Amino acid sequence: MPVLFDWLKDSALPLWWNVGADRAGGGFFESIDKAGRPVSDVNRRARVIGRQIYVYATAAKAGLAGPWRDAAAHGLDFMTRRFLRPDGLIHATLSPSGDPVDGAMTLYDQAFSLFGQASAAAIGLDPDARLAASERLHDRLLAEWRGPTAGFVERDAHPYQANAHMHLFEASLAWEELTGGARWTRQADEIGELALARFIDAKTGALLEFYDSEWRVAPGEKGRLIEPGHLFEWSWLMMRWAQARQREDAAVAARQLFAVGVGHGVDADRGVAVDAMDPDLVITSARARLWPQTERIKAAVILAQFAQTEAERDRLKAEAHSAAAGLSKYLEHPVEGAWWDKMLPDGAFVDEPAPASSLYHIACAILDAKSRGCPV
Repeated sequence: MPVLFDWLKDSALPLWWNVGADRAGGGFFESIDKAGRPVSDVNRRARVIGRQIYVYATAAKAGLAGPWRDAAAHGLDFMTRRFLRPDGLIHATLSPSGDPVDGAMTLYDQAFSLFGQASAAAIGLDPDARLAASERLHDRLLAEWRGPTAGFVERDAHPYQANAHMHLFEASLAWEELTGGARWTRQADEIGELALARFIDAKTGALLEFYDSEWRVAPGEKGRLIEPGHLFEWSWLMMRWAQARQREDAAVAARQLFAVGVGHGVDADRGVAVDAMDPDLVITSARARLWPQTERIKAAVILAQFAQTEAERDRLKAEAHSAAAGLSKYLEHPVEGAWWDKMLPDGAFVDEPAPASSLYHIACAILDAKSRGCPV
């Protein structure tokens, strides 16, 4: 198994800056093919720009050698020049030539704009302007995107969902940690409380994805989806919030989310977390994407940091290393620093370009684990 930290700093970060950045048009390409060439003829998503800003800003903040501050600034320039609308919100998608596609916007992409700007501000990239832009964007969300009872309405086929809130939670915590701003504390608290009251099932400890306008579980198949990767991702966020607020109920929820994910959502034969389960905690999709493996690492590491006994800490660290071994399988790719995204039930990988969006998951897991004293 490669040392993931070394692979990140020596291979992945250089590849996605040297090949993955669009020097002519700005921003970053969406993917790199298995010949090591960028895929340039597809639309650009705001979520990818926000994620790449985070990756390179966090690498710079961690002191990794390389032009990573410049890489973050490159992404930020493209976000503010091309994705930013006159009203302060963010276009969801641009064409390859940099023009808005259909005027579409999503809460998910607004959240990643907030997250990317917080990351840029944390390394001194015009922090006052980044905060002002983020507050303006957040004001628009509060004024125009609120749900009828709580939370926000997503502008896609699933208007009431946990996932977009998860990333707004992440962005709010990032801004709160950076500025101590009361608005970000309030926003994080609202989402944390919504997760405890509505998203997390009291019987199983699992988290469901889709709801109705009253934040009751959606009817039909939509309301039956559980994603192990999101159980881990929410576990990591809820434990961060629990520690910030000294909330034992949130810490209990974080541990339960992780236990459900590990106990029911990991295929022991392949050693990887799968894509989907149902409310009976039966696997419904044994395909395994890359990103849940990274979220399994993050959750195991933060729970180990705040473990209640030495035995629990040792068990969780072992789980983090098991998850890292699973992730390493995806990194055995013809292009050093790239990855396969989808593992099929038989262990084979789908032959397709490596998506840039995964670097956020990978870098966050590796750098967060190192910062918490459990390097992978």
